[in-house]
Amino acid sequence: MTRRPSIRIGIDLGGSKIAAIAMDASGAILAERRCPSPQGDYAATLATLIDIVATLETTIDATDMPIGIGMPGSIAPRSGLVQNANSTWLNGRPFAADLERQLGPRVRLANDANCFALSEAIDGAGCRAARVLGVILGTGCGSGLIVDHRISDGPRGIGGEWGHNPLPWTRADEWPGPECWCGRRGCMEAWVSGPALAADHTRLTGDVLDAVSIAARAAAGDGAAQATLARHADRLARGLAAVVNILDPTIVIIGGGLSKLPHLYEQLPALMAPHIFGEDQRVIVVPPRWGDAGGVRGAAWLWPAE
Repeated sequence: MTRRPSIRIGIDLGGSKIAAIAMDASGAILAERRCPSPQGDYAATLATLIDIVATLETTIDATDMPIGIGMPGSIAPRSGLVQNANSTWLNGRPFAADLERQLGPRVRLANDANCFALSEAIDGAGCRAARVLGVILGTGCGSGLIVDHRISDGPRGIGGEWGHNPLPWTRADEWPGPECWCGRRGCMEAWVSGPALAADHTRLTGDVLDAVSIAARAAAGDGAAQATLARHADRLARGLAAVVNILDPTIVIIGGGLSKLPHLYEQLPALMAPHIFGEDQRVIVVPPRWGDAGGVRGAAWLWPAE
C-alpha cells in the first residue's frame, strides 16, 4: 500500500451505527463503510474502529492516512478521559490514548455535533457564514459552534453542550421536567431529542409512537400528534433562543433525525423571536446540505484540506 496523506478517513461513531469514509482534499468520497455500533462494550468499540480503518486502507490501497473521529461526548482536556457521552460505556475511558496506541498519532477526535457543524461550515449550508451553530436533534441533543471555519471549543471540552442545560422560561406544567440519563431533570435533551418527543406524546396521550410516526399522524390531521409537535417546537425554540442570546450565530443548521421535520424551519424563527435579546430578532434556521453524512464528513475535515 502507498502513503497518501492527502486522503483522510472520517468516522462518525454513533450510538446505533458507525459510518466511515475515505475522502480526498476536494471533499470527494473515495470509499465508505457502515456497520452497527457495539452496544455497551468498550473493547469491541475500539476493535471495530481499528477494523474499519484497515478495511478502508485496503479498499483504496493506501496507508498512513489522517483519521478524524466524531464521537458522543468529548475528551476531557485535563484527564484525557471521555466525558458526557450518551454511549455511556465510553465515559471515563482513555479513548484517545487507546486509539493512538493502535493507530499512531494520526488520530483526531471531536464531539459529533462539532463535526456536523464543521462539515456544514466548510462546504455545506453554512459555508458563507462566519459563525455557524450546528444543532443535533436525534437520539440525543447537542450542538457545535464554528467560527471562521474552526471549531470554537473551550478549556473543558464542552463547548456547545446545550443539551444538558435546563429548558428556559419553563411553565408550571414543565417543572421539574423529565429525568435525563445524565442524572438531572428537565434537560433540553429530555425535552427535544427524538426519544423525548416520543415520551412527551406518550405522557399526554398514552400512545407509544416514535417521532417519525407522530409526524406522519400529524400530517394526516391527527390533533394529538399535531399538539405534540407544537409543544416540541415551542420548547426547542426557547432552548435555541437561549443559545443564540449567548453565542449570536449567523445561521443555525439542524441535523439529526428530527432535521427531516419540515415544520421546524417554518415555525422556529417566529417562535424564537420573542426570546431573542436584541433589536434584530431574525434567526436563520435551515436544514443541512449533507444530511446524515454531515458528521462523517466533518470528522474527515478535522484534518484541513491544506
